[in-house]
Formats: sequence, C-alpha cells, structure tokens
Amino acid sequence: MSNTTSVAFGSGVLIATPSGANASPVQFGAVQDVTLDISFSTKQLFGQYQFPIALARGEGKITGKAKFANIDGPLFNACFFGQSLNAGQKLWAYNEAGAVPSSSPYTYATANAANFDGDLGVVYAASGLALTKVSSAPAVGQYSVSAGVYTFSSGDAGKAVLVSYSYTQTSGGSRALIVNKAMGTAPTFQIDFYQTNPNIAGAQWSLRLFNCVSNKLSIASKTQDFVVPELDFEAIANAANSIGEINTAV
Repeated sequence: MSNTTSVAFGSGVLIATPSGANASPVQFGAVQDVTLDISFSTKQLFGQYQFPIALARGEGKITGKAKFANIDGPLFNACFFGQSLNAGQKLWAYNEAGAVPSSSPYTYATANAANFDGDLGVVYAASGLALTKVSSAPAVGQYSVSAGVYTFSSGDAGKAVLVSYSYTQTSGGSRALIVNKAMGTAPTFQIDFYQTNPNIAGAQWSLRLFNCVSNKLSIASKTQDFVVPELDFEAIANAANSIGEINTAV
C-alpha cells in the first residue's frame, strides 16, 4: 500500500482509554465529526528588512473536539468528571396521569412508589394549574407526599392530576455523584482516532494521543433535532515525554 494515495471519508472512529480506576476503553458512539488542531507559537528574527530572516518554534498545542450523538454516562465520567461510577440510575416520570379518588382516602400511589426518590410537582390535568405542596393536611389545591404516595384534599375528589417525580432503578444504567474535587484534579485518557479509505480495502490512517485532558463538555437540546454532545480535549506529554503517533497508508 506504500505507493497508493490514500483518502479518508466519513466521521471516523474515536475511542478513549482512561487511566486510573475507570480504565476500560470507551467508544464515542454515533460520531458526527471530529476536529484535531495542531499548532505552534513562533518567534521571528528580523533585520532591517520586512520579512524575518529566521523563525523558531515555541510552545506547541494539540487540541481536539468531538461531536457524538450517544448520551454516554460512562464516557462522560471517564473522560470529563473522573468520579466513582455506580450501577443504576435515577429516572424521571413526567406528568404521570393519576386521579384523586372520589372517596376517602384521597391518595394516589405513583407507579414507581416502591423506588420513589423525590417529588417534582403536581398539576390539574384539565387546566395545567399547579397544586401547592404542604407538609400535611392539604386543602383544596394542595397536596402532600410521602414515599411515593400523594395525599389530596376531599375538595379535589374525583379530579384528574398529572404527577411528576423521580425514582431509582438498580437493574440498568449508571450513576456518578459529581463531587467538588481539589483544584488541578482531572482525569486523563488516551485518544485513538482512525478513518478508512472507502475505495481501498484495509487502507486507513490513525492518530493516537497518549495522554489527554478534557476542558469542556457541551450538551445542547433543540426543539426539532437530536442532542449531540461535544467534548473538547487537549494532549499533554506522558511519562516518557511522548505525545502520540500518526499512522498512514502512504
């Protein structure tokens, strides 16, 4: 393949291999685009003429930006937060349809009462008007809640309500508590990026950066579009004073 001009197509494949406790490689799923910038500062020497007669490189920088459509908790944690990752997750039930019974007790047990986490409000289904939360003995337009069971006033008997709350799930997902770490603390990870030539089987080019740190994670939602998180990273030297390696088909 040494005499073949190689081209690349598509967004490529991006894999991060974290260091430390979260050391399992993680793929950036549904990659949309990857940008890699390699730059140096320069110092110019001038004489009596307009253009420099010598130029020397100064500080170097390799930065990257990846956009990917997967909402990936383990990847966020391993490359950006660097926290302890636990199994299970919190889920949100938004506007769960319920009704105040027509007779006592005037209570509504949520569908996930056994794993209830926290109340996120109640509104009347007919009007969207919010009810007020009280600690006990609710009056009309009020409610109280305990362990996923909502109590209403007899004056609201028979009314349809929409209940929002959070609950826990232990059988799937992941959860990382974001704690306030000391200044200077950041997880590091290796980046592997490669693309292929669609016209030549087996032809590819790749870049491996041995030691990277992320300084920005952006997550933006839109009314009529998919969420595409964006992770920025910068390469630094590893213990062997190496930055990375580039491999090409030519």
